Amino acid sequence: MPKLSVIVPFYNVRQYAPDTLRSLRANARDDFEFILVDDCSSDGTGDLLARAESELPGAVLVRHEQNGGLATARNTGIDRARGEYLTFLDGDDWLAPGHYDRLVAAIEELGCDFVRTDHVQCTARARVVHRVPVGRRNVRLHPRDAILPAHRSTSVDYAYAWAGVYHRRLAERGLLHFTDGLRTAEDRPWIWKLHREAESFAVTGLLGVFYRRGVASSLTQIGDVRQLDFIRAFDEVVAGAAGDVDAARLLPKAVRTYCAIISHHLGSVERFEPAVARKLKAMSAAALRRMPQDALDEVLGTMDAERATLLRRLRRRALPGAEVAA
Repeated sequence: MPKLSVIVPFYNVRQYAPDTLRSLRANARDDFEFILVDDCSSDGTGDLLARAESELPGAVLVRHEQNGGLATARNTGIDRARGEYLTFLDGDDWLAPGHYDRLVAAIEELGCDFVRTDHVQCTARARVVHRVPVGRRNVRLHPRDAILPAHRSTSVDYAYAWAGVYHRRLAERGLLHFTDGLRTAEDRPWIWKLHREAESFAVTGLLGVFYRRGVASSLTQIGDVRQLDFIRAFDEVVAGAAGDVDAARLLPKAVRTYCAIISHHLGSVERFEPAVARKLKAMSAAALRRMPQDALDEVLGTMDAERATLLRRLRRRALPGAEVAA
């Protein structure tokens, strides 16, 4: 059994894949495997990965015959992974040399289900350190305790799957797989599920992942209908919280986060194609009506007046049936 499986989906990132692959080579070890998932790239990325399969120690190349999106590609990698521990990297990001050595040492020393790490966000030449919003470092914690409070950024708001390492027992329990087909916000129901159902975790200050922002092909930069998958993702978050034994405590956090994301997208609605913008408004109005109304009223009563007014007005909006469906 390999010590670590690294799952790296690639889709049309030919410009950035060489940096990613070089950084994997600088993290190679005899007992590490790198599962490179080509999600049906059409820009030459696949040729780079074919070369990497023979040049990168521990590389395993898996090809999708049709594009399935990031969540589906990660699931492909999880199903192929053989390691005692698993981690993720995106095909346009990169690593500091030796980062995975330190990451594996951290989870083995702490003996927990998963470890979360800080990361460096890179936008052009700017570098900004982003910290996991958990104060206690390098100690075992209970994941459920890191979900709240509702009014503050917590560990479930730091949803980056690649900012950490995970014991394979989580995969065996079905806690590492993503909702198949989600094109955006796939990390959100995933991180909530981890924090609600895993038994232990820890946070360490390792800075070894460099997250590239502002990539033109990234879904965060594209205003098409795939962005609306955040509705399906957060419906899943709210449903999970509603069915939890601590539903009364967790629902305000889930609903508040959902409302904040809706407000965020409506605040930049001009970046969407007109038909998608109309669908965003209709689907958001329907989502507000689906939420547990007591929890929603509580959340709106604590939000700033501008956002609360916007969301209340949206909730009252008439819903053309054809525009509400995802």
